Amino acid sequence: MSRVATTRYDVADHLRTPEEMAAYLDACLEEANGDAAFIAKALGDIARAKGMADVARNAGLSRESLYKALSGERSPSLATVLKVIQALGLQLHAEAKQA
Repeated sequence: MSRVATTRYDVADHLRTPEEMAAYLDACLEEANGDAAFIAKALGDIARAKGMADVARNAGLSRESLYKALSGERSPSLATVLKVIQALGLQLHAEAKQA
């Protein structure tokens, strides 16, 4: 019986364009159910795809603190989330929830 080699799936490897990054974040926002750490992890995936050092520099944060904030193990502050979103070249928008 031959063995099949597998590799760990990393979504960051598949987020190549700003449109793909925005669509991924939008899908995560829909699925989050109020879980801020889940959103932080999604932002971390996008930041890794874009280059964590560049995102940290553009957000005015250290690379280490950005890794910690976006690890999914904690809920970062709204200020940090907004800085990261801007550094990623993304925008948030709101719309009325359909009843």
